[in-house]
Amino acid sequence: MASRISVGRDALGLGRHALDSSLVSAADPSAPLPSLTVADVQRSVTAELDRIGPVIDELGALFAEAGHELALVGGPVRDAMLGRHHNDLDFTTSARPDDTERLLKRWARQDPSGATWDMGRDFGTIGCRRGPWQVEVTTYRSEVYDPTSRKPDVDFGDSLAGDLVRRDFTVNAMAVRLPGREVVDLYGGVVDLATRTLRTPGTPEASFSDDPLRMMRAARFAAQLGFTVAPEVVAAMTEMAERITIISAERVRDELVKLVCAPYPRLGLTLLVDTGLADRVLPELPALRLERDEHHRHKDVYEHTLTVLEQTMDLEPRLGDGPDFVARFAALMHDVGKPRTRKFVGDGSVTFHHHDVVGAKLTRKRMQALKFSNAEIDAVCQLVEQHLRFHGYGSGEWTDSAVRRYVRDAGEQLDRLHVLTRADCTTRNRKKAERLARTYDSLEERIARLSEQEELDSLRPALDGNQIMEILGLRPGREVGEAYRFLLEQRIESGPMSEQEAEAVLRAWWAERR
Repeated sequence: MASRISVGRDALGLGRHALDSSLVSAADPSAPLPSLTVADVQRSVTAELDRIGPVIDELGALFAEAGHELALVGGPVRDAMLGRHHNDLDFTTSARPDDTERLLKRWARQDPSGATWDMGRDFGTIGCRRGPWQVEVTTYRSEVYDPTSRKPDVDFGDSLAGDLVRRDFTVNAMAVRLPGREVVDLYGGVVDLATRTLRTPGTPEASFSDDPLRMMRAARFAAQLGFTVAPEVVAAMTEMAERITIISAERVRDELVKLVCAPYPRLGLTLLVDTGLADRVLPELPALRLERDEHHRHKDVYEHTLTVLEQTMDLEPRLGDGPDFVARFAALMHDVGKPRTRKFVGDGSVTFHHHDVVGAKLTRKRMQALKFSNAEIDAVCQLVEQHLRFHGYGSGEWTDSAVRRYVRDAGEQLDRLHVLTRADCTTRNRKKAERLARTYDSLEERIARLSEQEELDSLRPALDGNQIMEILGLRPGREVGEAYRFLLEQRIESGPMSEQEAEAVLRAWWAERR
């Protein structure tokens, strides 16, 4: 089935978009998306609509027969124009939630494993899964924030145009009417997509007043898509930054995670800092702009931090597939203790002694405020606190026991610590960088060699708690723990030992204590 594309002007009638079939050049040639023409968009969207046709055509016909409108909307439409595939599809409809649920249950029943859910009913959303497809259908709506409220008041609407104008950005305010496959673009989203620009369908002030989280989304989409945010949007974000404080910490956290895990986090983080949003949600980051790094190789620690983040991303394949939030966020926070520990020395240099320990405490406090899980907080803070440990290695002077302690203290975060330590080398002195890399190669080789010999991944003494109690005639308690830690230290200092050797050492230690 062929699709028709209807391109509109902005909702205010200001005529800011002019569209023809000529090439629209991108302002930033290094951005990830190629320049697009209307023909490019037409081909991409037609191909993707054909791919998902069995779903959208059937659902469109089902809703139409029941007297309701249905349209594919938002991210799936945007990504269809970019040639990206989705099996998770979002729709909007004139049907109310009860009618939507009834229709989706009919559709899902055609697959024995099909299912529907209504967790978003209060917001007009009913979900459904059939085979490889997952769909969410939401009633036309408008939502407005009370100036003092963290939650939107949701009102159901009665038109597709009214639903689209409430959406965050023009590139997300496009729809495909079903079952006819008419692509509807009332606010110039195609042009903004071609020029990689983020604009709001109406005025940004009205949009951000309705939902302040959209300011965070602007930064997130810049990081995910490599888009430039329109000047009027940046101005509104700057003017209205304080309004982000009415949004719950959990929602801010979720946007921040998506931003940090995006392909181009520097773009989003820079936007947060420049607009003042970071002062409200991650104040430790803009504070770094005031600090000069002790090596005098960077404009400031802020720039160094962004470079470390990008170098961490380059090394991520060592950690597995996909973005690693813990590693990236540790890179972002690893130097946040420097503002608190800055000292000026008589020769004009600057020191930041113990910024690793102070930074770990600040990181813990910030992540707790953002409602991260205890596991995420512990992992990130451990990396921040240990990111300087390698620098005591010198040119390989550590004993085997020191290497064992390094492994023991890093624990499950050892691979991430390897990545962060390597990424933290941002010197422009090529010889120095190569020397540091060779030295860390040497440390990793020693760890691998000792691991092969001694099973460092599971460092533990030869005797467990039950054996310790039996040998020393103890009941469970503090002394058992002390004995276990003593044996662990002996394991680190001397390497593996047999149970007989461990028992002899334990008895000698116990006799000396007694």
